[in-house]
Order: sequence, then C-alpha cells, then structure tokens
Amino acid sequence: MTGLFISFEGGDGTGKTTQIARLAEHLRAEGAEVVTTREPGGTELGREIRQALLHGEDLSPRTEALLYSADRAHHVATVIRPALDRGATVITDRFVDSSVAYQGSARELGIDEIRSLNDWAVGGLVPDLTFLLDLDPAVGAARLNREKDRLESAGDDFHRQVRQTFLEMAEAEPDRFVVIDASRSIDEIAADVRAGYERLR
Repeated sequence: MTGLFISFEGGDGTGKTTQIARLAEHLRAEGAEVVTTREPGGTELGREIRQALLHGEDLSPRTEALLYSADRAHHVATVIRPALDRGATVITDRFVDSSVAYQGSARELGIDEIRSLNDWAVGGLVPDLTFLLDLDPAVGAARLNREKDRLESAGDDFHRQVRQTFLEMAEAEPDRFVVIDASRSIDEIAADVRAGYERLR
C-alpha cells in the first residue's frame, strides 16, 4: 500500500510550518502514521545543504538550483519514498514546485529546465495534494521576526514573481493544488486545509 504524499507551498511567512503541524496532529488523531519533513533540511545532509543555501556564501543561480535538486534527490530516496512504501502519509514543507517558482521563474533559469532537472532528481514523484498558502509577500515578510536569510532578502520583485508563478501552477493543475488565503486566522486556514485533505478520501 502506497501512502499519501502532501506538500505545502507558498512564500515566506505564510504559515506553512504551523499548518503542517496542525494537519499532522489531526491525521495522527485518526490513527495515521504521519511523517513531517521539509526542504531543504529533511536529512542530515539536507541540513548541511540548507546552511549553505540560506546562510552561506553567495551562490550563482545554477549552483543554487543544483543544490536544491541534490537535496531533494537524497530526501526522496532516504525519507519520502521509504515512508510512502510502508503506507505512511508524508507531509513536506516545500517540494519541486518551490524550485520551479524560485529558481525556474524568479531566478530566470527556465521553468521547463528546472522542472525537468527536479523530475529526474525525484524519479518523477509528484505530490498527491499540494496546499498553496497564498499571501501578499509584503505581509509575509513583516511576519518574519528574525534576520532574513539569503532567499528572503532577494527583494520585493523577486518574491512577487514567486507568488505569481505559484498561482499560475495552481491554475494549471487544479486537481492537485488547493489554494488557501493565508491572510486569515490560523484556525480558518486549518479548517480549509482539512477540507482540502478530504478530497483524497
């Protein structure tokens, strides 16, 4: 029995971490085995890559894209696929869609090129369901109560392009994406997430 694979996408400060925890708690209460993870940083190697990507020296866009895909390949091979193979529900904070939006579009490396690279890295794995927590990037940035990392500091135009690309992907794949207004309360968003999850029943 293959488990369910759920991803959360969206800009910084949209509340992905909070909503992943809420959904995981809800599913565990129903008796499901739930694995929560994130990209980059879902493995020991991934944590080293995350440090380099977000807090290390300046990287060229191609280097950035390749590091994300390397992290993702290892993450899928060692965490995600083994959990899915034993029937667990896997919920990840970011997956391939993030690379398409950030590196393919906002870094102008090419959406098709980045999608092809990452499809190869993950062996064609696609989430069963993707929640896009949509929020004005300026609002999301204001929610960050810490020093911004390298990507968070990329500028307003960069983050507006990321948001636009996420919305375009969601429009192109309405059977996979659930777009949620992340400007509302945590409870309202969580209710919409649970309702979206019911589509998988």
